[in-house]
Parts: sequence; C-alpha cells; structure tokens
Amino acid sequence: MAWFASLVVLGAVYVAALAFRLVRHLAVCFRGPKDIRRCYGTWATITGPTSGIGWSLAVELARSGLNLVLVGQDPAKLRDISQTICRAAPTVKTQDSSLGLSLLATAHSDEAMRRLRQTVEALDVGVLVNNAGVLEPCAVFLHEAGAEEWVDMRVNLLALTEVTAAVIPGMVDRGRGAVVNLGSASSEAIPSLPLYTMYAATKRYVARFSKSLHFEYRSKGIDVQCQAPFFVAGTMASAFVEARRFMPLTPTPETYARTAVRWIGHGPLCVPILGHRIMWFFSGIVPDFLLDEMLLHDHLWQRKELQSIRSLPTSG
Repeated sequence: MAWFASLVVLGAVYVAALAFRLVRHLAVCFRGPKDIRRCYGTWATITGPTSGIGWSLAVELARSGLNLVLVGQDPAKLRDISQTICRAAPTVKTQDSSLGLSLLATAHSDEAMRRLRQTVEALDVGVLVNNAGVLEPCAVFLHEAGAEEWVDMRVNLLALTEVTAAVIPGMVDRGRGAVVNLGSASSEAIPSLPLYTMYAATKRYVARFSKSLHFEYRSKGIDVQCQAPFFVAGTMASAFVEARRFMPLTPTPETYARTAVRWIGHGPLCVPILGHRIMWFFSGIVPDFLLDEMLLHDHLWQRKELQSIRSLPTSG
C-alpha cells in the first residue's frame, strides 16, 4: 500500500499548490489597487495604444494618475487616444511619439528612436508597457506567408526589445521601475499553435525575454513582467475560431486593463484574468497530442473559411 500512500501525498501536494495559486490570485484581484505612481514614477510609456487592449490600458494607467508617452505609428490615432485620456483624467499629461514599429532596426527608424530616447530621458518614466503586437497572417502555413507579413512580425520582437532598451536606462538611474510585456497564453499554456507558428514563436520570445530581464534587473529595483492572457474581446481574438467557444471567459479590453494594472509588479509571468487561469488549468489536463490535433483541425477549417472569403468578388 506504500504506492497508494505516495499517490495520496502527491495528490495532496498538487491540490495544495493549486489552492495557493488561487488564493494568491484572488488576493491580488480583490485588494486595494497599488499606488504605481508612488512606487515607480510619474510617467508611463505604452506602445500600441490606439486600439484594443492598448487603448484600454492607456486609459486605465491615466486613471491611476500616470502621465503617458504614447508610442504608435498613426499620428491621427495617437491624437484620438490623447483626447480620450484628457476626458477620462483631465490632470494627466500626454506626449505622442510617432514611430513605425514594423521598421525598427532599419535606417528608417533611427531618427524616430532618437526622438523617443530624448523624450523618455527628460521624464520620470516609471512604467513601460510593451503592448504593440502583430497577429497576421492568420491560419496559414509557413510557406504561404509573404515577405511583407514577415517584416510586420518584427513588431513582436524588435519593438519590444528596442523600446525597452530605450526606456530602462532611466529606470536604472532612478533605482525603480516596472516593465510589462504583453505575451500570450498561446506560447505558454498550450503545446503548439499550428498555422499561427510565427505569432506563437514570437510570443515565446516575449516570455523568455521578460523572465530573463526580471532576474537581470530586480536587484536594481525594476520589476519586469510578462502578462500572458488567453482571448480578450476584439479584433485579434476574433481571428481565432476557439474564441467563440470560450466567449463566457473572454473579458472586454476594459475589464482586462483594470485587472492587468493591478498585477503590475507581481511576478515575472502572470495571467491577470481568473477565467483565463481556469482555461490554463484545463489546457494542462488535456494531453498535448490531443490539443495539437484539435488546434490543427480548427485552424485548417478556419484557413478554408478565410480562403473562401478572400476569393469573393469585391463590390463596386
């Protein structure tokens, strides 16, 4: 019966570990919000703030009292979010920084990056949110992706890296700061993401980049974190056929942003939404080979649907 006792002990330890994670999650969700302005600084820099999660995160950071440096490639949309922030938090200041994120690490981006470095050097930037990301091409085999789509995918890698390298020196000098990188559960909670290979691979880079920087800079007073959500309502989530199945567990960008800001500074990898943690738990129970086959089946079906849509004649 020794084997049975061993299984009981292992089961109890596993259940205790799950209970500890749940209690810790609930403790962060339900306690009073952290004063991130006092902990880190008076300014935040956020990339990709003109839509979706980025828009909601920018508004939520402003409501927390942080002034914002808004980094994106469309000046008109940057003005729109600036005006929205002014209405939501009239005392908050904003600065727009127009930067073609898909052109980073090229000669075309040198001047824009120089301006961004000058901007953040003059401010008390205590929080950086690397939100900008690219999902397309959707539901394609690797050989079907065009050169332009390959170039755009560099946003997930180089924008994150270069903007962090531009902002973090000031945090080091001040001995405080927080870096939040938006990753994805697609690279952490499931074994593969067929037909979205480039996206999942770049998001894996985000997680490893974040965890390594967390240990590299924590002695300097800087918290580096990767947030790895599942589906959040919006354009990007609608690209996945699985999002329809998990609609009850899919938060709005506003709900995600409110919870995400509470999680800043709490560990190198986090899943802010409780519903997403439930999805993460069940994805760990299902055998990898079964998840792989299910996802491949779904994405092949989606590929067929998208091909049908693309082949439709345009009107007018």
